[in-house]
Amino acid sequence: MRSSNPIFSRWGAARDAGPADAYAQRPVGAAVGGRPADDHATNPYAPGADTSPRTAGTAVTMDDVIVRTGTTLGTVALTAVLSWLLLPVDEANIGRSYGIAVGAALVAFVLSLVQSFKRTPSPVLILGYAAFEGVFLGVLSSTISTYIAPGVVVQAVLGTFAVSAGVLVAYRMRWIRVTQRFTGFVAAAATGFLLLLVADLLFSAFGAGDGLGFHSGGLGILFGVVGILLGAAFLALDFKQVEDAVAYGAPREEAWLAAFGLTTTLVWIYLEVLRVLTIFNSDN
Repeated sequence: MRSSNPIFSRWGAARDAGPADAYAQRPVGAAVGGRPADDHATNPYAPGADTSPRTAGTAVTMDDVIVRTGTTLGTVALTAVLSWLLLPVDEANIGRSYGIAVGAALVAFVLSLVQSFKRTPSPVLILGYAAFEGVFLGVLSSTISTYIAPGVVVQAVLGTFAVSAGVLVAYRMRWIRVTQRFTGFVAAAATGFLLLLVADLLFSAFGAGDGLGFHSGGLGILFGVVGILLGAAFLALDFKQVEDAVAYGAPREEAWLAAFGLTTTLVWIYLEVLRVLTIFNSDN
């Protein structure tokens, strides 16, 4: 089972084996790592994909995921703070700072695509993505805080933490169950959401003013809330991937892919929370 967040195929279960082996269904009713089986979990690291058993030193652990996720998110936060401080958004410099931010966003996007299509995780690519993403977020956040909604950035950060903590609690309590139907619904909803975003950009680019109306008013807030809910669903899928990877004894380097996926999801949530709070504050 692959996660359906904005980077749709980062776990790449079929890297080293054919689809039949890489996604071999584990026996119905089997339990893994002391956790009851369900009807959706599959083993992307089945023996058919790698016949050599992994020891405790070569299999991914939750500590590995936590450390690498902390490193990746820390890189985003550090470069965001530095760009906020070093790339001023006053009237004399905003054009230059905005140009750097757009360039950083494009580089981050390219690096994320390259990592998504690689057969193995690359810490250099993942940390590079995090660094450039941080530059973009720092300038964007500084601009919004300066010209549109002062103080909204702190609220957006707190909101992102609140959404993440809520999803984690709901997932651990099994209020959210990641099933095949859940995954398919999230994938379909994400596809529709992204198509609407593209349509909005096209309408804006070709003279439709506010595009489809997702940048202000009640429709903009509604669209942002839908984006937050999708981000929460992506996060549940990420938690499922991490849980399965640890339970099945995935190779240790997969921790970097977990960090990459969690970071992209948290950035998504932050941007959507920032969108909603900005519209709400600017309308008031």
